[in-house]
Amino acid sequence: MLKAFIAVVVLGVLGAMGYLATQREAGRVVEVRVEEVGQRSLVAEVSATGHIEPKTHVDITTDVAGRIIDLPVEEGQDVEEGDLLLQIDPALFRAAVDRAEAGVAQARASLAQQQAAYDQAQRDADRLTTLQERGTDFVTEAEVEQAVTGALVQRRLLEAAEHQVEQADANLDQERDRLGKTTIRAPMSGKITRLNVERGETAIVGTMNNPGSLLLTVADLSVMEAVIEVDETDVPDIVIGDSAYIEIDAFPNQRFVGTVTEIGNSSIVPRNPSQAGGSAQAIDFEVKIELRAPPEGIRPDLSATADVITNTRDNVPSIPITALTLMDADEYEEIPSENLPPRPQSETLRDIEGVFVVEGDRVRFRPLEIGIAGESYFEVVSGIEVGTTIVSGSFQAIRELEDGSRIRVNRAENDAASSNGSGENGR
Repeated sequence: MLKAFIAVVVLGVLGAMGYLATQREAGRVVEVRVEEVGQRSLVAEVSATGHIEPKTHVDITTDVAGRIIDLPVEEGQDVEEGDLLLQIDPALFRAAVDRAEAGVAQARASLAQQQAAYDQAQRDADRLTTLQERGTDFVTEAEVEQAVTGALVQRRLLEAAEHQVEQADANLDQERDRLGKTTIRAPMSGKITRLNVERGETAIVGTMNNPGSLLLTVADLSVMEAVIEVDETDVPDIVIGDSAYIEIDAFPNQRFVGTVTEIGNSSIVPRNPSQAGGSAQAIDFEVKIELRAPPEGIRPDLSATADVITNTRDNVPSIPITALTLMDADEYEEIPSENLPPRPQSETLRDIEGVFVVEGDRVRFRPLEIGIAGESYFEVVSGIEVGTTIVSGSFQAIRELEDGSRIRVNRAENDAASSNGSGENGR
């Protein structure tokens, strides 16, 4: 009897709590902003930062080391192809050329001497062979063999002397080439954008791992590029030929037009990978954008920001970005509609993208298929009609909403949001 009484009391308490919770839920009203689905022209962009550099530039290094005795150019100076950039002291290299020329003369003299020795040995061998053929007793078989062998040896010595001449000629060409490299001339017409040496300093041989070997840079500033670093998630959206708007920090309140000309096939290698440690590193790709009309006074290495236009849509149904939300598939129960096709039964996504549609003082979750993203609006591919009123905010309010929740429109906040506009064309 006591147990039955306790059970009745517990059931009563639970029932009362459930009733009160239901009443509280029924009485809870969420204040929201609303907006009608409209048609707008949308522009999808990828934004990234980087720097300005000339499309064509040459970093000048040296193949020979030595003291700089002449430096007739200055940083910022215009040069023509073939102009003298700097002169390395050629004294040691001229001496090397003189030694090589002497070596050639010596090798040629040895060749002439060996040629004479070979000619003499060959004549002796021919003469003894002729006497032997006549059947005379003036020459023995051993003498003939010795003469023929001597001529053969002299022939091989002559060939060795010829190779020594070739080697001496090659050595002379090498020393003359080294002497020629002491004079460095402009490989192209352009401007000296970087000058790292002074007259009297020692130029060192350029290597990839020695940044101090860079002497100067010649660049063609008539064609400039913005080199930006794009995140790996945005790279697939960019293609060669996409238009872009570039803002350069040194030229405030100006936007320049450009075209994507190159997309990196591999990620940018960190300058010092050892500093990465065990932490995950951002993967960026280099994208080059050629400026169509670079401004006067533009310089390499200026900071820049680029907005690459990856897609556009004209007069398409759109919803505010703030309106889109996610709902777990297990919590969504689809309501059949005569105007909208049912969601495919094979759909296995755990989260469904959609919006809350206003129906009187309540909202219903409506799944959508979303297209491109503009600055403030998403393109609607399917799932809702133009003119439908949806909940557009706030973020906090949308997080609190569930399918069937009661709402109240905050008129003041709604009017303020409407007057501010979205920043994209709409009607």
